[in-house]
Amino acid sequence: MMGPGLFGCCGGWGSFGSYGWIGMILNLVLTVAVIVGIVWLLIWLVRRVGAGGSPNTNAGGQSPREIVQARYARGEITREQYLALLEDLN
Repeated sequence: MMGPGLFGCCGGWGSFGSYGWIGMILNLVLTVAVIVGIVWLLIWLVRRVGAGGSPNTNAGGQSPREIVQARYARGEITREQYLALLEDLN
């Protein structure tokens, strides 16, 4: 005589271990969380590599020295501030 379930083993199709439907839902949530985590990691890596990974450049691709020079050229900072910022960057 066959046991419970459709094929007589593993508790049948409707059984998800001793946790039943809660186990199935928990398994689904964990699987989706792992997939989302992997996708997030891949997006983060692509953005990091795409940015060049250089700590001395910002989103515009300018170095800190170029930013200070541009601010001085636009008149946003005085000569003393410009020289002080250049000294700080060295």
